[in-house]
Amino acid sequence: MKKAWWLLLLAGALEVVWVSGLKHSDTWWQWIITIASIIFSFKVFLDSAAKLPIGTVYVIFTGLGTAGTVLVEIVVFGEQANPIKLLLIGMLAAGVLGLKQVTKDTDNQAKESGA
Repeated sequence: MKKAWWLLLLAGALEVVWVSGLKHSDTWWQWIITIASIIFSFKVFLDSAAKLPIGTVYVIFTGLGTAGTVLVEIVVFGEQANPIKLLLIGMLAAGVLGLKQVTKDTDNQAKESGA
C-alpha cells in the first residue's frame, strides 16, 4: 500500500479521535489533544489528497471517521450496539474497501499512461 493510502488511514483514525474529543473532552489537556488531532487530521488528509483522487479521498476519510467513531462509541464509551447499526457500518466499510480497490493512485496512472 502506498504512502498516500497510509496517510489517509491515519487521517481517518485522527478524525475518530477529534470527533470523540468534541463530545467527551472535559479538561484542558483533552481539548489540546482534540485540537491537535483536528490539525494533524486535516494535514495528513491534504497530503493524501495531493496523491489520490479527491472524491475518493473524501469518501474514504469520512467513511473511516464515521465507522470508527460509531465503533469507539460502542467499545470505549458503552453505547448500545444495535445489530442494524453494525450491519450499516459493515456496508460502509465494504464501500470504503471497494473504493480503495477500484482507485488507482497518480503514480500508477502515470506508469500506465507511459508518462
